[in-house]
Parts: sequence; structure tokens; C-alpha cells
Amino acid sequence: MNKRRVVVTGMGTITPIGNNLNDFWEGMINCKNGVGPITKFDTTNFETKFAAEVKNFHPEDYMDRKSIRRMDPFTHFALAAAEMAMQDSGIDIEKVEKEMFGVIYGSGIGGMDTLQQQHFIYFENKSPRKISPFFVPMMISDMAAGQISIRYSLKGPNYATTSACATSSHAIADAFILIQRGSADIMMCGGSEAAITELSIGGFNAMKALSTWNDRYLEASRPFDKDRNGFVMGEGAGTLILEELEHAIKRGAKIYCEIAGVGLTGDAYHITAPAPGGAGAVRAMKEAIRDAEVNLTDIDYINAHGTSTQYNDVTETSAIKTCFGEHASKLIVSSTKSMTGHLLGAAGGVEAIATVMAMKNNIVPPTLNLTKPDPECDLNYSPLKPTPLKINCAISNTFGFGGHNASLLFKKFDS
Repeated sequence: MNKRRVVVTGMGTITPIGNNLNDFWEGMINCKNGVGPITKFDTTNFETKFAAEVKNFHPEDYMDRKSIRRMDPFTHFALAAAEMAMQDSGIDIEKVEKEMFGVIYGSGIGGMDTLQQQHFIYFENKSPRKISPFFVPMMISDMAAGQISIRYSLKGPNYATTSACATSSHAIADAFILIQRGSADIMMCGGSEAAITELSIGGFNAMKALSTWNDRYLEASRPFDKDRNGFVMGEGAGTLILEELEHAIKRGAKIYCEIAGVGLTGDAYHITAPAPGGAGAVRAMKEAIRDAEVNLTDIDYINAHGTSTQYNDVTETSAIKTCFGEHASKLIVSSTKSMTGHLLGAAGGVEAIATVMAMKNNIVPPTLNLTKPDPECDLNYSPLKPTPLKINCAISNTFGFGGHNASLLFKKFDS
């Protein structure tokens, strides 16, 4: 049976370096750093006092005030990115079969801000009557997918993915598979996160996972660098519209590229640490390449998970070398988290978009702050500045706590 081909026809972003696709990409290639002091709460008692916050975002540009009050910020981000992706795609919603247009949209944490606020309200008042009737639908992680579906009357497959930092990539992978098998013609997919809160920062500090370079916060996100000491938390949303090729051609859609393969694996090893040598990551990349029916040597660029943590960066480097052998030295790898911070469940969506834009523009985004490479991280990471490169095939990697690995393979569209 011939597989149905799937292409990317729309994208939208809300990120720490830009609140639309153009600004996001311009920020990338101009080495914009999205990290700054946390403004959302008093950080006096916190080990980490900085993050990559979304700036100058106005939810009222995308929804009415009543809706804003009844949604968590992660859903605000999701709806804004979805609206931009719809506009970018040129889809006339009245001319498509809505039963064949679905939504898979994830969040690693969901409505953390809402959960925290309602927790305080209850314990300050000692009365359940003070809990908002919108508490649950604001908090649960599937609500972004639900709200997107409701806004556009999309009646195809509709659900959320939650797999820590691999969340968005799993959403994109599932959307791709559903279109391939004929369950949908168009899918809105990606993820959103708004977890820069006291509980999140405090929790990750307790794990010793976050950088604590408070006096050098602009240098703190430094993937593959010897001096890295933890990740920098980010927030935002990344939305892609995937479409069956013939459906896209029939309506005259703009086609960014083809999504040709996905690789999904589990480490079955540890709740937070990657498997030794990145065994799960190796299998994910190999499976994406096999699924896409391309060769190892066809891959030009890898958008790495690249978190700026001790374990990930060495392990991912090892995995790339194991997977690609001699070709690893010819690849260019970069971590866009050096600019955006780590968007947790939204990372895969935003980084897939970065990968697609890199392919479209034939330029690899930089890895900022890579001034002293770790001797165990010895690949070409496009340090400090973008690298011009003709990109025909690229992989976007995301790996999550719990041992979740996802690799997405994109290739230039060839009719």
C-alpha cells in the first residue's frame, strides 16, 4: 500500500524571541537571546532568578476578555499560535471538510499557573466554595486542543499528548500518522507551555536541573559547552498545519516542506536520566530515517534536543555519532534552546518550526554561548553564528523525562 504523503502548509509561533513566525526566524538568524530576569513573581528566595519569558504578548489580540479570564496562559499561547498557523496556511475554513480536519495539541504541564492560583485561594480561605468553576477546564492539559477545535469547528481526531519535553513532537508524529492512514486530510498540531511559576522553578531547582547563573543569565543557556550547569526554562507555543499532499495541491497551498518520517522510542531506563550512550535516541533517529526511506548520508542538519544539561548534551552527541558513524562529522547540529530556553512541552513544536525554516532558507540557526566546547561534545554545532547550508533533509530531536524519545524527519518538497 502506498503511503499518503504529508506536507507542512502553515506555521505559527509565540516564543521568547518573537511572537510570530517572521520575528521568531529573524530572531534566530540574528542570534537573539530570549533570556532575562523573571518578571512573573518575586524570585528573592529562589536559586534561579531568570528564564526565557514571552514578551509583549497580548491575548486580547486573539480572543475576547471573557475567554481570557476562563483560560490558562498556556491556552492563550496555543490559540494565538493556532490562529497564526491558520492564516499562514491560507485555508478557507468554509471550504474544507471539517470532519477530516483534526487537532492534536499537547502540553507537558498544562495549566500550572491556574493550579497554583487556585491552590492558594483554597488554602487561604479554607473553603472549597472559593474554587473557580473554571479551575478544572483551565488546568487540564488537553484544553488547548479542545479550544482550538471549538474555535474552528474542527471535528476530526482531537486529543492532547503529554510526554514531558517530547510532547509536541509526539503530537506532530501522531498527526502525521493519522493523515498517512487516511483518518484526516489536515491536522493542526504542536504544543504550548506556560510554566514559569513559583512551583515550576522551585521544583526544577530542587532537582538541580536549572542553571543558576543569575549574574550571567544571558550566557546561561549554553548547550554542548563545558561550563553548562543546567537548562533555562522558557515558555510559548509552536503550531504546525500538516496536510495530505494531494489535498494541499488541489487547494493551491503554499508548501514549506514534506514531513517524511518519524521515530518514537522509549528508554525503559530512568525517570530523568537518558539511557547510556543515548540508545533510545539512536533508535528514534534510525527509525525516522527508515520510515522516510532516505539514507543516513541524506541528512544535512539536526536540530538537537540540546538542553544545556550535563547528561543530555554528551548523551545526544554520542547518539548522533553512533547513529551516523562517519557521516556525523559532516552533519551540522545546533540547539535553538540557546536562544529560546527550554519550552518543555512546547519545545518540539517550536523546534520543528525552526527546522522547517532552516530548510526553507538554507541556513542553520546558531548555538549561542558555545565558547568552550565540552571535549565529549565534538560535532559541528554551528557555534555562535548561523551557518549557510543547503538542507535537503533534517531531523528535529526531542527527548523527555520518563525516557520518551521522538525524532521528526523533514525533507525538501519534491513533487
